[in-house]
Amino acid sequence: MRSLSPLILAATLSLTQFLPAVAETLPVLTVTGTGSVETAPDMATVMLGVTTTGATAGAAMSANSDAFAAVIARLKAAGVEDRDIQTSNLSLNPNWVMNSEGTASEVQGYIATNMVTVRIRDLDNTSPVLDAAIADGANALNGLTFGLQNPRPQQDAARKLAVADAVAIATLLSDAAGTKLGPILSIQEGGNMSPMPAPMFRGMADAAPVPVEAGAVDVSASVTIVFQIGQ
Repeated sequence: MRSLSPLILAATLSLTQFLPAVAETLPVLTVTGTGSVETAPDMATVMLGVTTTGATAGAAMSANSDAFAAVIARLKAAGVEDRDIQTSNLSLNPNWVMNSEGTASEVQGYIATNMVTVRIRDLDNTSPVLDAAIADGANALNGLTFGLQNPRPQQDAARKLAVADAVAIATLLSDAAGTKLGPILSIQEGGNMSPMPAPMFRGMADAAPVPVEAGAVDVSASVTIVFQIGQ
């Protein structure tokens, strides 16, 4: 077998290394399209719980456990399933306060907190569930959000709108620039579901009933598409 001369071999290697560089410098057009679908939520998620104080750590935790058990029992009686109640925070801390001379901090009792995340799958039951929890001792509320139990159909619809938006933008830009839009080289997705702001709660102890407005959730998607373009 004849071997290539050093000169021919060097030229061949140089050409091989040059070809990928040519491919990477093909003219391309990169655009990002967005799509959004607004829909009514069918699930609420709330974080609520009980905070108690006691002269000792044991007293604070015991009082908290009793009050919390009553809250959980009332939640279940209001129709919330076991699978939709999940402990999200449990804490016991000393209550540090400044002494009367203002020279140092000292422990004056203990603070116990137990929080749960509750999913409410029947939105008509949102106010009754919150009313029941508050009536039986829930005195901490860390927010309410609305969402979808199965967001996939809305996500897929938003994806389609995002791709159509990207293609429309690319077509417009290529026409304006007097170029021809070529094949798609890559597609990259990004996106999220953004719930509308949750309602505010008025008067935890006096709410009768707690006012709740579900509003809407906005399911959005974005895609970045790279097109090859020609002259």
